[in-house]
Amino acid sequence: MQMPKFTDVAELSYTQAVNELDSILRNMQSDGCDIDLLAVYTRRATELLTECRKRLTATDKELQTILADLQK
Repeated sequence: MQMPKFTDVAELSYTQAVNELDSILRNMQSDGCDIDLLAVYTRRATELLTECRKRLTATDKELQTILADLQK
């Protein structure tokens, strides 16, 4: 069993992170999913989801600030 090598989530763009999540999901749903890697993929998906949520929250706050400034 060869462990997959992952890029640090902080180095990925949001789109790259979402694409990797999609790839992991497809892999986990396939009949060929290596059960020995299931925990590895689940852990990676959690890291990616956490990073994506963090970026979405930061973007939302920034947009709220920008829009609030427009109303002044």
